[in-house]
Amino acid sequence: MPRLCLPIILLFLLPGLNACSDSTAPALESPGDSGILKVVSRNSSTTYYLDRHEQAIGPEYQLVTDFAAAQGWDVEWTLVDSTAAVLATLEEGRVHLAAAGLTHLPERDERFHPGAVHTRVSEQLVCSRSLRQLPDSPADMVGLTIRVTAESSYIQTLTRLQEAEPAMEFEADNERTTEVLLADVASGEVDCTVADSNIVQVMRRQFPALSIAMDLREGEQLGWYTARGQRSLARQSRRWIDSGDGELSVTLMQQRYYNYIGDFDFVDFRALNRRIADRLPRYMDVFVSAEEQTGMPADLLAALAYQESHWDPQAVSPTGVRGIMMLTQNTASDVGVSNRLDPEQSIFGGARYLADRHARLPEDIPEPDRTFLALASYNIGRGHLLDARQLARELGKDPDSWVDMRQVLPLKADKRYYPDTRYGYARGYEPVHYVQRIRNYRDVIAPAFTVYTQAD
Repeated sequence: MPRLCLPIILLFLLPGLNACSDSTAPALESPGDSGILKVVSRNSSTTYYLDRHEQAIGPEYQLVTDFAAAQGWDVEWTLVDSTAAVLATLEEGRVHLAAAGLTHLPERDERFHPGAVHTRVSEQLVCSRSLRQLPDSPADMVGLTIRVTAESSYIQTLTRLQEAEPAMEFEADNERTTEVLLADVASGEVDCTVADSNIVQVMRRQFPALSIAMDLREGEQLGWYTARGQRSLARQSRRWIDSGDGELSVTLMQQRYYNYIGDFDFVDFRALNRRIADRLPRYMDVFVSAEEQTGMPADLLAALAYQESHWDPQAVSPTGVRGIMMLTQNTASDVGVSNRLDPEQSIFGGARYLADRHARLPEDIPEPDRTFLALASYNIGRGHLLDARQLARELGKDPDSWVDMRQVLPLKADKRYYPDTRYGYARGYEPVHYVQRIRNYRDVIAPAFTVYTQAD
């Protein structure tokens, strides 16, 4: 674990408070001399946050950790509550590097040394679905309440639009992060805000009432900045991000946090958020107990159950599977479930079955790929998964990589391939979508379990 200057608030919608209180900071040793890279970031789902097991995760956390490890350095994190505070901390010379989803801008390039660029985004105008008509030009933005976080790149974007349409007004908020402002838009407190597309992509799963009105600026580069006097570190970070190791780290980050999200379904996620409030609380203690018994994470089990039945313990399919985990009669018997319509029995049975799918996979498959493959096995059956893994080997793909297996599994429905497999035809595209949906649902459900476990 990295060394922290402060405790971090777990829910990314609540800004962290910087507990590093020294008003004057000594001159920094270079990380090459001290072996410690000092980094400032902020709490958000696209930068740095703690999961419900109090483990640091997030896109910026992953990239910085990989970069530091490649140099043989440890990382010391300072967490602050806004972009403005990130830039102020860097300018004060208390850290070497800022990694907080910062857009590279000419005026920032003058204040700091631009480091590695890792993501391209668009700046999007995001408005409440309750508006009668979404704006599609600066003229349409006149009269709307538009609020953006202070000292962000969005200020520059809106100022430029204001030059073309002086009657359009906006507010710079010194207190709220972009994530919190998006929540304000979803609640109707604010008409619109501006956010990077990667932030919008993640937040719309939590807040289905957000609508993308238009792209305001495309092709923006997100990356790191280093403090004045750290020019060599900036160059070092750019060389690493362009290396094979850096490119792999970026690819894995994108796969873990963004690529699987897929198309947004307003109706689906609106229903999910409603059921998190009115159905999930009845079963949360059962999911947590099932995790304690099987080792399968409670939020993953809840997402699996939602995919199967929308948390309806009386669910029955035309093919005879039933219950909150939609078990077949044979599977129920194998995992000790006598009544599939008993939600507690069903949840424990489904958890035991998923744990069995997970345990039967080779131990050297890394996470999260092993869990994704276990979910695919839960959906399509172990035999078909074994067929697909063998087919992956024959095609020069990696059977331990979910990225590769996503390409191979659909071939189980392709007559050029399935006749030569042991178990024959299967609707191999289904587990690909199945796993993607569960990952989407889990991201939305996870904060509820964080709150639940903290309350305990």
